[in-house]
Amino acid sequence: MKKKGTDNFSKFVPKKSNAAVKEQFKQEKRKYNKEKQAFFEKKKEEERASKPGYRGRTADDTPVEKAPEHLRPESADKMPLNKFIAHAGISGRREAAEMVKQGVVKVNGKTIAEPGFKVDSTDEIIVNGKKIFLAKNLVYILLNKPKDYITTTEDPKGRKTVLDLISRATTERVYPVGRLDRNTSGVLLFTNDGELAQKLTHPSNEIKKVYHVTLDKPLTKNDFDKILKGIVLEDGPINVDALAFADIKDKTQIGLEIHSGKNRIVRRIFESLGYDVKNLDRVIFAGLTKKNIERGKWRFLKEKEVRDLKHFKRGK
Repeated sequence: MKKKGTDNFSKFVPKKSNAAVKEQFKQEKRKYNKEKQAFFEKKKEEERASKPGYRGRTADDTPVEKAPEHLRPESADKMPLNKFIAHAGISGRREAAEMVKQGVVKVNGKTIAEPGFKVDSTDEIIVNGKKIFLAKNLVYILLNKPKDYITTTEDPKGRKTVLDLISRATTERVYPVGRLDRNTSGVLLFTNDGELAQKLTHPSNEIKKVYHVTLDKPLTKNDFDKILKGIVLEDGPINVDALAFADIKDKTQIGLEIHSGKNRIVRRIFESLGYDVKNLDRVIFAGLTKKNIERGKWRFLKEKEVRDLKHFKRGK
């Protein structure tokens, strides 16, 4: 028997179809899952924020991964003096060690000549008369360098430098990783991550670069074979990793892969055989390309690209 008054208004309420009931159930489930996900994301964010080295979220609201311990410049732990200088964006660790040995570095007013001397962020570090600080934000910028710009931080002759092209990219002090000649264009990386810069420029890691070379005359088969076998220059033998014609119908267009970091090495290879390099463009450096970057323009590296660079294998 039905209770009185329990069904008085049921005839005025339209019954929902099965499809409508299912859709309502789905919406309620989605809402519940969304609220649950938001709750756990908040918990994770609070947990991340409580740990040292946390650097917040990116512009698209994705959490920034905490760097490995040896790459956390904001850590209060003691670190070698040359490592501190590198993390301050002054130079790579090897160059920093040389600066310390030269006696141009002071710690709390005293000249220190030992690169491994332990310091932290509470110490006053002065290099060449200027106080330096740890870089709080690691920055990675990829530039498609045009001709007529020199790869240096400043030029006493007043010539245009590559830093002029990225002046609006960041307020952090960054520097180029490696060099490109004034008349060489292409991929050039900038960062204030001294540890990574050291890895990418150290000869033992054999970082590969790919160049597009334009010669003043066709490359002969004899000279092609000579380059592949290895060329002996004034500063020793040079071996290329790969050589090919960029255009089989135009033998002045050459693609060359090499890991040597010697000065003007690609130009000197061809000049030693009587060729004049009309145009030299670096199209790949450590797996990074200039794809979708117009000449003279730049972009920030993606998180995956930074991660790949930090975990690269020898010869990659």
